[in-house]
Amino acid sequence: MNGLHRRTLLAAALAAPGIARAQEAAWPARPVTLVTGYPAGALTDTATRAAAERIARELGQPVVVENRTGAAAAIAAAHVVRARPDGYTLLMGAASLAIAPALQPQLVPQDPLRELAPIAHFYDTPFILVLHPDVPAADFAGFLDLARRTPGGLTFGSSGIGAVNHLMIEMIHRASGAPFVHVPYRGAAPALVDLTAGRLPAFLATVSDAAPLLADRRARAIAVTARERIALMPDLPAMQETLPGVQASFWQALFAPAGTPQPIIARLAAAMRAATADPAFRAQWEARGLVMGQGGPEELRALLTADLATWRALIREAGIRVE
Repeated sequence: MNGLHRRTLLAAALAAPGIARAQEAAWPARPVTLVTGYPAGALTDTATRAAAERIARELGQPVVVENRTGAAAAIAAAHVVRARPDGYTLLMGAASLAIAPALQPQLVPQDPLRELAPIAHFYDTPFILVLHPDVPAADFAGFLDLARRTPGGLTFGSSGIGAVNHLMIEMIHRASGAPFVHVPYRGAAPALVDLTAGRLPAFLATVSDAAPLLADRRARAIAVTARERIALMPDLPAMQETLPGVQASFWQALFAPAGTPQPIIARLAAAMRAATADPAFRAQWEARGLVMGQGGPEELRALLTADLATWRALIREAGIRVE
């Protein structure tokens, strides 16, 4: 290698950090893509689009939502994991990130704590335990007692094998000893059709799915899976009041590919916090049963770490498998 070539390489190496810092300072210089694993029109999608609009206002660049559905949102997550870590491709990840590594370890990301960079917690949505009006249980304790007295166990529907509400059924069973017959559906909609028709006694529905059924008394609510009672239904007891430690929610949160520069992560976290702290934005989504998050990267990392441990242990102990 001649001297000129060596000097050229050295100059390029010395200049690289400065170029990288300049690019970070100029970010975002073009639109940002926010990938979601859920279909257009679903609450998960409409909330993501609302967040994207609010983040765009903070960044001064459009944030374009891209739907990449399939494999329990793993297709979207894998796309972002493999994207350049430059802040222009982001993931609106969900609780499935904490479930898939134990349930479907062949999917990407296999280690979301290593393959993704947490940015900010967007929201939680707890589940409401809804019953057909004819089910003879006045409260959660009565529901558990009814399950114990039902030969073979009480039928309990979920949105599908490995969904958060399926894992909650297992959590309730393990904490109470009450037996259940799990019936997995392809999503909440068909399960709620069967519940209102009297073919399914019980289901864990999100607040937004439960609300219209409760309003016209096609279903009854007896408990919520949140850590504590929720503002939207203050008279509805939390399951923890009967079974301490039994709580979980579906959540969504903002992630970037691992290796995304920290200044970009910080700007995105601040933009998300501005959205979730805005009173009008909070009121709009809390009216639909969402509980706005406030945490940044460290809080989101702690949430994901705890959920990974909880669901890994439960899936292993219950022997849950995707057929």
